[in-house]
Amino acid sequence: MLKKTLAALAIGSAVLSANVMAADYVVDKEGQHAFVDFKISHLGYSFITGTFKDIDGKFSFDAAKPEDSKIEFNVNTASVFTNHAERDKHIASPDFLNAGKFAKATFVSTSVKSTGANTADVTGDLTILGVTKPVVVKATFLGEGKDPWGGYRAGFEGTTTIKRSDFGKQKDLGPKSDAVELYVSFEGVKAK
Repeated sequence: MLKKTLAALAIGSAVLSANVMAADYVVDKEGQHAFVDFKISHLGYSFITGTFKDIDGKFSFDAAKPEDSKIEFNVNTASVFTNHAERDKHIASPDFLNAGKFAKATFVSTSVKSTGANTADVTGDLTILGVTKPVVVKATFLGEGKDPWGGYRAGFEGTTTIKRSDFGKQKDLGPKSDAVELYVSFEGVKAK
């Protein structure tokens, strides 16, 4: 009886250990369950909001040990969309994102610090226009579980504010147009 109990405990421990190990996920680009949105003042008179249509990334995550999480995110800068084709071309031009020379903006996490039951400060290196600066994203874990297609997903959202002036010389639109609010929301599908 003791041997059976020990064997059951050993199997149970192995199963629990497997469940708390970090899992690798791929951001769901195919299903378009990932968004990088932005908001910026236009000359101090109004706000322009937009999104990027082409993003991808990957992350590892364990809800029991969020501080061990890692994330890499890539944004195709030419995919900017503000619901105005001429403005989108201008934002992608050398005046702003210079998408012809810097096709990608990237974020690579360097640390995760838990701040609550489902929240964390994710510090990482953000690269825009070839310039890399540390930023802190206020992140929220939204949930995880099986999806209807036989996969397993985890979802997050996060916010941060950056200064355009930190990422090289861009067209000056005045001091009120320096800050850019970023909102990120994404689901990842667990790698098989």
